[in-house]
Amino acid sequence: MSILSPDRDLVVLDAPTNLGLTPPAPDTVPGVYKAPWALRETGLLERLGARDGGVVVPPRYVATWQLGDGVRNGQAIAAYTRKLADRITAIRASGGFPVVLGGDCSILLGSALSLRREGRYGVAYLDAHSDFRHLGNSGFVRSAAGEDVALATGRGDDYLVDIDGLKPYVRDEDVILLGVRDPEDLGDHDGVLTHVTSADIGGAVEATAKRMAGLDGFWVHVDADVLDPSIMSAVDSPTPGGLDQAQATSLLADLLALPGAAGLQVTIYDPDLDEDGSQARLLSDVIVDAMSSATEGRPAAG
Repeated sequence: MSILSPDRDLVVLDAPTNLGLTPPAPDTVPGVYKAPWALRETGLLERLGARDGGVVVPPRYVATWQLGDGVRNGQAIAAYTRKLADRITAIRASGGFPVVLGGDCSILLGSALSLRREGRYGVAYLDAHSDFRHLGNSGFVRSAAGEDVALATGRGDDYLVDIDGLKPYVRDEDVILLGVRDPEDLGDHDGVLTHVTSADIGGAVEATAKRMAGLDGFWVHVDADVLDPSIMSAVDSPTPGGLDQAQATSLLADLLALPGAAGLQVTIYDPDLDEDGSQARLLSDVIVDAMSSATEGRPAAG
């Protein structure tokens, strides 16, 4: 497993999908598909010194859904998962470190599938929610952005969870949830997935290092709602009690500095809810400052 080095080859790839979300209001679509544009507008690529990996264009969002339909836009998500996985695989094969800009959390399926093709990888999942809804703990499934961890660990219809016959893309024991704040969410995955309070940064990093030891590497997922709504309200499900900017930067930096960090994705930021663009700039600062600290070889926070 490699450690992120100062001469890293960062490659920013846009994954502007909103297929995994519920419409925010009648006759509207979720605005998260605009997030890569808003983040690029902050100068993210230049500040990271990253190559432009282009975009994986998603299928059309279809809002129509009723109980019993299964995962909203499920077939489209499956097709997109394969396309996104192919692009991530190509970036890594060229020696690049993928920085994927979502879009919604369903992009986890693409990144997890890509890494599953290579071997056994884990996921460090920074999110206010467990995204672990499945028919084993709920009477129905609906939107993949609230179910992506369940899907990535093999809980769902095979057309989504067994692409290329690689189910599960990630094993339960190779996932660590960092930042889940909803008590109901905690109950959903209790006894199945490992959870650490992300405010305990040193403990979170240590637990992640132990969880990922012996694997081929791990992927870092950052949902913007891991930040507190007082500074990051431009998300679909803001939940009080999140990290401040300094905490988020420190945690992300220490995770990226661990041996085996294989890529990063950022999700759920919605420019429609950020009229002046200030939250895009904050999120961009977190990414840039964390990556800078990680490549300096800073030790994990104690």
